[in-house]
Amino acid sequence: MASQASSTPTGTRAGWPRLYDGQRRVLLALLLHGEDSRSSLAEYVGLSRTSLTRIARELVRMGLVVEGESLEPSGRGRPAEMLHLNGNAAHFLGIKLTGDALFAVVTDLSGAVVDRRSEQLTGRGVHEVVQQVGRVAAGLLAMTTLPVAVGVGIAGDIQYRSGQSILRDSGHLGWDEVPLAELVTEATGLPTTVKNDVHALTAAHHWFGGGIARDPLVVYAIGAGIGSGVVVKGALVEGRHGRSGRVGHLRLGGEGRPCLNGHVDCVHAFVTIPSIEYNSGVERGEYAIALDRARTGEMRSLRAFRAAAYSLGAAVAESVNTVDPELLSLMGEGLAMLDLAPEEFDRGLAEFLERVTPAEVAIERPPFDFSLYARGAAVAAERKLLS
Repeated sequence: MASQASSTPTGTRAGWPRLYDGQRRVLLALLLHGEDSRSSLAEYVGLSRTSLTRIARELVRMGLVVEGESLEPSGRGRPAEMLHLNGNAAHFLGIKLTGDALFAVVTDLSGAVVDRRSEQLTGRGVHEVVQQVGRVAAGLLAMTTLPVAVGVGIAGDIQYRSGQSILRDSGHLGWDEVPLAELVTEATGLPTTVKNDVHALTAAHHWFGGGIARDPLVVYAIGAGIGSGVVVKGALVEGRHGRSGRVGHLRLGGEGRPCLNGHVDCVHAFVTIPSIEYNSGVERGEYAIALDRARTGEMRSLRAFRAAAYSLGAAVAESVNTVDPELLSLMGEGLAMLDLAPEEFDRGLAEFLERVTPAEVAIERPPFDFSLYARGAAVAAERKLLS
């Protein structure tokens, strides 16, 4: 979330209303905290009752807010007039790109997923993938109310130059120096936001998951890679070059799968799904086999998952030391090591924490499915619109 919204009206495309600062503040409060009375909402956003009444009337006229039933007062006075977000007023498309697949969701204004699709990529070239995104967008958005914007989540760094976002070093697809947001806008006709996939996941968890109102917030995502996202004072921390949250080269000792830097003893060498496969002695793509072997007590696979759990604990400890989060969330499809070797995670956490005990660190493992990456991309587009 931006640190300070502008007081100048900003627009995105025909159909989506131009909102000024007060309107955005009220809409965002209803979005994040749910229905509220006019009087309570005025106090929360720091507006007079008169100003809030005027803004509420404007948002109702735009169709973004609806008036609900009045609540009887607990004492004397008039009934409280309730305001509700109209979630169906607008929709966002979220796309998550992997090295071989596309995951897409449509979310409404409240962040709820109303449609989804996944398919294999028909090619790996930039032009081919962008065309496929355009086809998926046309299919999913054809029947929605006011498609507003597109968000794309992808592994890599997002840098900004002269107002344009550039995708750098996206290893899964082998892309570099790609103006992906501009290309997707051309393909869909909608303004597009491109985010690092873990950053987008973090942004969505901050607004609509267990991270709401938790600050600072750190989110870890474990799967084909390892990354983290950070929210401080309500803002997603992306870094000067879009590289924040890189945690994989902490050196741990031991020997695992060589990382791209040639280390055999860093977090990358142990904690990712490809590293667990390698260290278990199975082929690439046979994570399920490694997991089955570890569950039955086969020692090589079990050692691989134990090393992964210890490595994750060490990486998490360094984020705690650096950010001191109110909440740290562990997410992703590659967290089976926490079920197989929780004691190793605790050991790594304890050994690398500085002047704090594991019991003082609030860690959650919320429910996860892969479409949450795509939802995160949709929410990233919505955050850009409303922050």
